[in-house]
Amino acid sequence: MFKKKISLASVFVLLVFGIFMGTQVRAISEDNIYQQFNKFKDVLNYTQKYYVDEVKISDLVASAIEGMLKSLDPHSVYISPKQLEKVQEDFKGSFEGIGIEFRIVNDTITVANVIYGGPSEKVGLLAGDKIVEIDGESSVEFTNDDVQKRLRGEKGTKVTVGIVRSGLEDPIDITIIRDKIPLYSVTASFMMDDGIGYMSINRFSSTTYDEFLTGLRNLKTEGMKKLVLDLRSNPGGYLEQSFRMANEFLERGEKIVYTKGRRSDFDENFVATGSGEMQDLPLIILLSNGSASASEIVAGAVQDHDRGLIVGETSFGKGLVQRQFELPDGSAFRLTTARYYTPSGRMIQRPYDGSDEDYYRGAYDRDEEDGDNIMHEHEADTTRPKYKTDAGRTVYGGGGITPDYIVRYENLSTYVGRMRIHIFEYTTAFIDKKGNDLRERYADADARQFVEAFSVTDAMMKELIDFGKSKGVEFDEEGYEKDKDWLMAAVKAQIARTLYGNEGQFRTMLEVDPQYEKAVSLFPEARKIAGLR
Repeated sequence: MFKKKISLASVFVLLVFGIFMGTQVRAISEDNIYQQFNKFKDVLNYTQKYYVDEVKISDLVASAIEGMLKSLDPHSVYISPKQLEKVQEDFKGSFEGIGIEFRIVNDTITVANVIYGGPSEKVGLLAGDKIVEIDGESSVEFTNDDVQKRLRGEKGTKVTVGIVRSGLEDPIDITIIRDKIPLYSVTASFMMDDGIGYMSINRFSSTTYDEFLTGLRNLKTEGMKKLVLDLRSNPGGYLEQSFRMANEFLERGEKIVYTKGRRSDFDENFVATGSGEMQDLPLIILLSNGSASASEIVAGAVQDHDRGLIVGETSFGKGLVQRQFELPDGSAFRLTTARYYTPSGRMIQRPYDGSDEDYYRGAYDRDEEDGDNIMHEHEADTTRPKYKTDAGRTVYGGGGITPDYIVRYENLSTYVGRMRIHIFEYTTAFIDKKGNDLRERYADADARQFVEAFSVTDAMMKELIDFGKSKGVEFDEEGYEKDKDWLMAAVKAQIARTLYGNEGQFRTMLEVDPQYEKAVSLFPEARKIAGLR
């Protein structure tokens, strides 16, 4: 009896001891945040004390955070305080300054564009003007950072710029009162022929949906009957803005996108409300291999519901959702907290095993063939998972949004590729000589009329070629002839942008855009697939 009691007690003790040892082993063998933090702290202390050179602890910590996040996925990133200020500005949709876009040409600040309605436009600053002084100090040889530091500032403050302008013998001083400057995400919005509205969106910021809706309503008043929505090279942004945009085209109850994370509080489901104003509008979306994230959400919803056609190149393939966490020193980091899925269940994120370089290059190295891909037979030999659209078409996950019609944008010849970086400089010199004459000649013309009437002459192209030679670009006749039309359009577009802003530039380049040309020919098919009359 006693032996039995001893035996039971021994078993109990051994059991408790085993549980205790098991917890200790687990505490040692598994990740323990406090132990790992102490380990990191020890390395940091030893490095500060014994490293051969003086070290800055904040830089070491930032590098450690960057390395930690980089080991997770390509889109979890650390953002320094300086970077964060720029990021917040871009996605907030505004900053305070004088309202110009500029380029530095031959060490001189040259106004590339004057933002409509901004303080510079109000006082008569013109594209092509050269800023040679800022508040009485020479601005020649200023860097981009120097310019931004001197021209940006609090709303209501003043800055005086010295301007050299074509047609004026002497410089003039212009005093500008800084104001809040909108950063527009709708780059261009205007009517083309045959009732086609065109809209280009460069990112999804906090103001994108409002800009988008305002643009659509304006186009409708101008007679829009169908829409080309250009999301090429749009890297994405706020998921909520993409949901609201897609909602304009879809019927009540149609799923737009949903997210799933390891934690259920990051799971979200976005469904169309039925309040959209454009549910009966024929729609074609342009994508490129630089279109990512929120752009892919809009395109994926439209494609899965057979609401319109996707034209261009397969998109980037970013299906990860990041949440931004701000840190006490003014820095922040973005952490992937969920994956997103299109209505059919597609996760469009590409695999990211391997180096970051391979991952990013992979979006641009796809071997795609031009042509009809309405039934997505181009992807039929892949191992990517299959899904079905509302109409039963097969679509594929795990590799971006593949268009219904693939139209590649062919690479420019080496010669024209080298020449394109000198186009702005050449057109700036051209505007210096001809700007006043052009403004007088086209004083009553709008951007459409200018694009239709103005032609780049052979003499101008000869000047451009000679200008290129002066910059070390030797003439290559074969490369020039291959892409001559594009090069002439690019020169014309830069002149049109100087006179008419983004609309002038975009109107001109659409004339030599094979993806746009194909898109506008497909509206009968877009109507058919969407079931529109």
